[in-house]
Amino acid sequence: MTQTTVEETAAIKAAFAQFPSGVAAFSAMVDFTPEALVASSFTVGVSLEPPLVMFAVQNSSTTWPKLRQAQRMGVSVLAEGQEAAALQLASKTRDRFAGLDTSVSDSGAVLIDGAVLGFECEVVSETPAGDHAIVVLEVKATTINLESKPLIYHGAGFRQLAA
Repeated sequence: MTQTTVEETAAIKAAFAQFPSGVAAFSAMVDFTPEALVASSFTVGVSLEPPLVMFAVQNSSTTWPKLRQAQRMGVSVLAEGQEAAALQLASKTRDRFAGLDTSVSDSGAVLIDGAVLGFECEVVSETPAGDHAIVVLEVKATTINLESKPLIYHGAGFRQLAA
């Protein structure tokens, strides 16, 4: 395997940033404490039977080792107007849940109120993939908010769908 130069890494990041995606928060109660991470690599429709979704998480994440211990986790696809929540939930220094309205299931999955979609999931598998791991989740319950539109991540910034 060859080493990638700083310039090549920057070019790859710039290319990947041109692909628009939703913004998802993965969160759960772990030892009575809410934990969360945010990813734009979330994919739905991996399988319908059973219903599977997936995302990629950086190997350097300090939150994922905690979050993967949860019985179930919530996946909240964030909505327009939740840009500040996305940044807060992704923060390494702030209280990720301060002032955010959330719902917690009996199994400890945490969902962000107002999100476009909410899934309660269980981890099915985790596969190494370079500097990330691909995590496959089985959907156990869903909520849909038809009153909102998804928050989009594109060009290294947040965007909104045009009417």
